[in-house]
Amino acid sequence: MHVLMLSPGFPGEMPYFTRALAQVGAQVIGIGDQPEGALPSVARENLAAYVQVRSWQDEGQVLQQVQDVARRVEIHRVECLWEPYMILAAKMREMIGLPGLTVSKTIPFRDKEIMKRVLDDAGIRTPKHASATTVAGVREAAQTIGYPLIVKPIAGAGSANTYRIESDSDLESVLPALRGVPEVSVEEFVQGEDYTFDTICANGRVAHHSIAFYRPRALVQKTALWISPQTVVVRDVDAPHLEPGRAMGRQVLEALGFETGYTHMEWYRTPSGEAVFGEIAARPPGARLVDLINFASDVDTYRGWAEVVCNGEFTQSVDRKFNAAWIFKRAQGHGRIQRIDGLAPLVQEYGQWICELDLLPVGAARRDPAQVLMGDGIIIVRHPDLDTLLHMADRFAAEVRMYAG
Repeated sequence: MHVLMLSPGFPGEMPYFTRALAQVGAQVIGIGDQPEGALPSVARENLAAYVQVRSWQDEGQVLQQVQDVARRVEIHRVECLWEPYMILAAKMREMIGLPGLTVSKTIPFRDKEIMKRVLDDAGIRTPKHASATTVAGVREAAQTIGYPLIVKPIAGAGSANTYRIESDSDLESVLPALRGVPEVSVEEFVQGEDYTFDTICANGRVAHHSIAFYRPRALVQKTALWISPQTVVVRDVDAPHLEPGRAMGRQVLEALGFETGYTHMEWYRTPSGEAVFGEIAARPPGARLVDLINFASDVDTYRGWAEVVCNGEFTQSVDRKFNAAWIFKRAQGHGRIQRIDGLAPLVQEYGQWICELDLLPVGAARRDPAQVLMGDGIIIVRHPDLDTLLHMADRFAAEVRMYAG
């Protein structure tokens, strides 16, 4: 099987998905705007061939290059796990006549307003919402929906350019920052906890799923830069309080007609236990959540995704042994890392439960936390008991201090 893989070297998880395709027997043809020599070794070593495009923005030229490849080699799948080019990947499938997401099926995964309209029609609870392309449109939507509300890009990912608005004055202060965003979604702010529903699907069937929650909520992680953000993958995915989210997740996949691949859905659990849809992407979660899912069950969902793409089945046995959490650390101060306090005692106490410890070394330049969620390093821990895990994660969050200067 020949698989055309868009952007095999970026973002950071893509080389591992590329390797997984090769591991299950695919001949992987990479296509990207990097020179082949600049690809991470994990990606480069697992490609059968590579096509460099001049620019992803020149769709006509990119499609022509793909058509030229398809004349020489029979391509069986086109895969793209990077959101900005998923519609381009769908155009390639339609051009060659391949299975997978079409353009019409991809658009609801990329356009948050269309996404919610489709789900509204299916009877799924979404936040009150509207789209706007002008300042006047944003103001009108805010008055209709009411405060508090969220304003975010229609085609955004994560929490980039996402704002919680409490009042007219808040809105006016945020509008200048949105001038470069062509279209925004204005929606009801839902009080509750942030959860995910992450799946690997094979031919319309959920072959593997995972549930995680954010500590604190995602938007707080993005805006309160002194916090050490956490994400927790739960062991007990069948817990009764999660049933509304599980059920809604499957309804969402059915309503959007998703068939094969990785998906990442975010939803809210309100104080009353109601599940409210947030958004969904036809791609794996970012920010190392795939690794966290793997650590929780000792599985390889990079390979699991490749299996369903190439063979239509997920063969790994899933034994949910652990809850798992990552903690991203952010240094205090500016400049270069000067010291790291509080780490050694925790490593001694919890060493057997630490899966990964990767903090910037002393002397390294501190990263900008406003631009990089992962901040200045990551600690991944796991434990069979959820309360114990949360206590452990809180201690790493509170007691490990990085200082820059």
